[in-house]
Amino acid sequence: MTISHRTFAAAALISAALVSVASGQQTAKVAPETIAAYVKNTWKAPAEGWQARVDQDQTQRICSETRNSPGKGDFEKILAREVASVAYPADGKVLGDWKAGEAVAQIGTGGQFSDKADGPRGGNCYACHQMAAKELSFGTLGPSLLEYGKIRKYAAADAKAAYAKIYNAQSVLPCSNMPRFGHNKFLTEQQIKDVTAYLFDPESPVNKP
Repeated sequence: MTISHRTFAAAALISAALVSVASGQQTAKVAPETIAAYVKNTWKAPAEGWQARVDQDQTQRICSETRNSPGKGDFEKILAREVASVAYPADGKVLGDWKAGEAVAQIGTGGQFSDKADGPRGGNCYACHQMAAKELSFGTLGPSLLEYGKIRKYAAADAKAAYAKIYNAQSVLPCSNMPRFGHNKFLTEQQIKDVTAYLFDPESPVNKP
């Protein structure tokens, strides 16, 4: 579990505890500052730079306050802001090495306080998605990506859209549950290229069920 997942889980639990009351289904409003203080206090001795990672940016704050159901106005603001944040490769190529992308999809370490800074870091994609038919275990929080590129006829425009989704899922769907791998600099540009290739290369196991 990455720091972002830990933070959201802690925030959700704290929010639920603070707003619930003993009688009926009434709820009590709690100041965002109070919740933020509780979340920060769950990390008593964070490593240097970690405290800032607990702070929500504007998009995260809106998604939290609306329980991932922003109104039309906020939805459009988030979409515009996140679309503008997507940085495409300077060389114009969004496809890398699918074999390297398979490794990135498999790796679930990196970014946790217990991980070494120079250790392997990956997207842990199988925690949420079915990707290659040969995989026996995968999560179902996200949709199946089996034959992802094949279904889309390996179209360049769709590959570019997939790169953007991996880079910043909120640029496609505001308040998406998917991490913003590129936006938060969790994965490198090359890693995102490689994962995109894992989805779109005709020789990838993803496209050979």
